[in-house]
Amino acid sequence: MIVKKLHDKGVTSEHAYMAAFASIGLSILSWAGSLKAEPAGLDRADRWGIFVGEWAPTFFGLGIALAQYEQKEAPFGTTP
Repeated sequence: MIVKKLHDKGVTSEHAYMAAFASIGLSILSWAGSLKAEPAGLDRADRWGIFVGEWAPTFFGLGIALAQYEQKEAPFGTTP
């Protein structure tokens, strides 16, 4: 149901995959930035990087679900 609504709004599997890779990069950048901004607060810097890094599997899973939905919706004999 959620996948159908996202697909109807124009979200594709490629969008979800791009968001997953972006969240990995953002995780690394946020960890490095927090580490420099808070040298005494290493724990908080680590937690922020991990929090953002946890988004990637969700986006990858959504991308897989959207890809399967796109294949199901494609007319016979064509590729999405």
